Amino acid sequence: MNYLITGGSGFMGINLTRYLLGRGHNVRTYDIAPFDYPEANQISIIHGDIRNRELHAQAFEGIDVVVHCAAALPLCTAEEIMSTEVYGTRLLLETALERGIERFVHISSTAVYGVPDHHPLVEDDKLIGVGPYGEAKIQAEAVCAEFRAQGMCIPVLRPKSFIGPERLGAFELLYDFAFTGHNFPVLGSGNNLYQFLDVEDLCDAVYLCANKEIEAVNDVFNVGSARFGTLRQDFQAVLDRAGYERKVIGLPAAPAIWTLRALENLHLSPLYKWIYETAGKESFVSIDKIGERLGFAPKYSNEEALIRNYDWYVENRDRISQRAGVTHRVPWKRGALKLARYIF
Repeated sequence: MNYLITGGSGFMGINLTRYLLGRGHNVRTYDIAPFDYPEANQISIIHGDIRNRELHAQAFEGIDVVVHCAAALPLCTAEEIMSTEVYGTRLLLETALERGIERFVHISSTAVYGVPDHHPLVEDDKLIGVGPYGEAKIQAEAVCAEFRAQGMCIPVLRPKSFIGPERLGAFELLYDFAFTGHNFPVLGSGNNLYQFLDVEDLCDAVYLCANKEIEAVNDVFNVGSARFGTLRQDFQAVLDRAGYERKVIGLPAAPAIWTLRALENLHLSPLYKWIYETAGKESFVSIDKIGERLGFAPKYSNEEALIRNYDWYVENRDRISQRAGVTHRVPWKRGALKLARYIF
């Protein structure tokens, strides 16, 4: 089939591109960022903004399935987040409807649940966004529901934080501390259950949504690992992999959160509210629905996914160490957090 991946130059985009190419499909990417991977000569590339409708005719030509991964991440401005997530999604769906696109798989986020008061979270739970990103994801899902009501097939996936080759962002802090032989701080005791997801398992979920019966997939699904432990256990696995006998160090949650709030307000920390408000609490979703409905069975545990990502980081550290920005593909500018290495 012919797939269009919005946000194709991002972390999810490149992994999904490789996944689909490996299964013999044709891929076109559509992203405001350049596609700077070796696979560039194997795919069709649209370099531009999803909000530019003048590019839609070229982007959608001959496409069977759209996988909408494009998003402005939480470190972007509130205006950019709302415009990209909500307005951009609406424009893409308008074009998809006009062109009779068979399926439109929308990548949302478990950020739509906010800071939950119970677990596991299920798809019918109340949606409470934290910050512009969470709020925009909720509104984007509402736009998807509008177009689903018009007869479109629009599976919506709500993945937990997903990791794997090419993933940096906030996780680069953990990998850098491990690689350089430091202990790693977490909020609270670290004994809270916390679910992640390997990007390859997320690609499996996308593929199921693209190929299973419309009646089965035209819905909303949580996606996460099936095997996960506490944050302390899973992060310790990365430190153990590095081989320096370093440990996860718990920090008193309340003072640490106050400090991170102040640093965020002063633009001296890349960690935003949803990260530090949930990191010290339990966080996991039920994947029963996608398992029973679509046969989804994640292969990787939290530990396996983190170690797989860490091994990729070690192999590629030299070429990524000088880059920084606000996407998942690059290290985030640490600001005051760079001092933490001298403490731990």
